[in-house]
Amino acid sequence: MGLNKKALFKFLCSVVLLGLNGIMASHIALTSYEIVFLRNLIGLVLLAAVFFAGKGRIHIKEYRREVIFVGLSGMAMGLNWMFLFEAYKHIGVSLSSLLVYCAPVTVAMLSPILFKEKLTLFKIAGFVIVFSGVVMINGEIAASDGSIWGMFCGIMSAVAYFCIIVFNKQAKNIRGMENAVVQLIGCFIVIAAFLGARQLFVIHIPPEAWPWILELGVVNTGVACYLYFSSLPELPVQTISAFSYVEPLSAVFFAALLLGEKMTVIQIIGAVCIIGGAMIAQRT
Repeated sequence: MGLNKKALFKFLCSVVLLGLNGIMASHIALTSYEIVFLRNLIGLVLLAAVFFAGKGRIHIKEYRREVIFVGLSGMAMGLNWMFLFEAYKHIGVSLSSLLVYCAPVTVAMLSPILFKEKLTLFKIAGFVIVFSGVVMINGEIAASDGSIWGMFCGIMSAVAYFCIIVFNKQAKNIRGMENAVVQLIGCFIVIAAFLGARQLFVIHIPPEAWPWILELGVVNTGVACYLYFSSLPELPVQTISAFSYVEPLSAVFFAALLLGEKMTVIQIIGAVCIIGGAMIAQRT
């Protein structure tokens, strides 16, 4: 059976939207965990309203085990977001992306053991090229302005992202809006517990931050999470791993387009490697 092109298109749309997260967050004068809490809350309310208004339901009786795995994936997503947005502040979007996107490669390399999916030479070559491209785009800042805490947050974000993919692949019957809603519920539990323990949910939001918060919550969380998690069960893990690198590529592109940041020759070569490597990884 060939690759599900509709699922791949949805996945690509989701990672492009997620590539905008760092840019959106840069306009919001709040702490990383406050931003994550607000985006999760807005995204959850939006998706849950649409889901239950359409008479959707969570099949916890029929697929209890799978619902639990999706919930665990959501909790991992909460940790991923908190660590990633904290890493953005300390070591920047580029290096943070480099660290977190080591996770898909790790999942792909372990896929024969975890998911019994075939790992071909083309896929291995594609991952090597893709990873090289990410290093070219992001590696220039690795040696400057480093932060031990920021590096730790980036690594922990990668560990959490690994768990998101692995847990979600266990849920073949929890899809679409149902999957996204359960994910965001699990995510909300983790983030709300942290924020409540830290500052009792007190957040002082500047008025000028609201448009960016709503954009981040509605589009970059609600819509992106639906597209992302509804496509995961339909795609091989190697495909997910390869095309996940479109997210840091889109982040660089939007930074150049919207923030006036220029790409160096090395970064352009890296961008070509990311696209080329992803295409090579699809060959059988």
